[in-house]
Amino acid sequence: MKHIRSYQTHPDRLWLTFGEEGGKHSTYAMKTVIRSAIRATLDHEDYHLETAISVTLCDGDYIRDVNARFRQKDTATDVLSFPQFERGEPIYADVPPVLLGDIVLNLDRAEEQAKELGHSFLHEIAFLCIHSTLHLLGYDHELSPEDEEDMCARQREIIKTLPL
Repeated sequence: MKHIRSYQTHPDRLWLTFGEEGGKHSTYAMKTVIRSAIRATLDHEDYHLETAISVTLCDGDYIRDVNARFRQKDTATDVLSFPQFERGEPIYADVPPVLLGDIVLNLDRAEEQAKELGHSFLHEIAFLCIHSTLHLLGYDHELSPEDEEDMCARQREIIKTLPL
């Protein structure tokens, strides 16, 4: 990764590490929205352990390569989630913080989707981070229609709590 910055948000005990790939650069507003969306998701799910999450902001080419290498899908998707824990496995750490996992966010696709859906770029980034954080917590919309509806309902509830 070209640029890596790590810092702790205080007092909520959330450590975020930001990386940038494919010529994409973050802004303070983007990082603030990402932090708020992840925090809101963890709060909604009553997850209060000291936590670390890696967030990589990238372009379509980079995420397509990651998707092909790790999921054998040769497409550029909007966001990828790489949970540290298997679904149903207890989330813990011997020594805090808990490394919850990695989020890879395609800023090109987020911008396209924001235009398609008629809302702001920052709103779309927040939604994708909520979606991805739910995956890190063990939710998976691809398992069944019931799981998809449950995850979608959670996303709708969480996004409403953010001042976007």
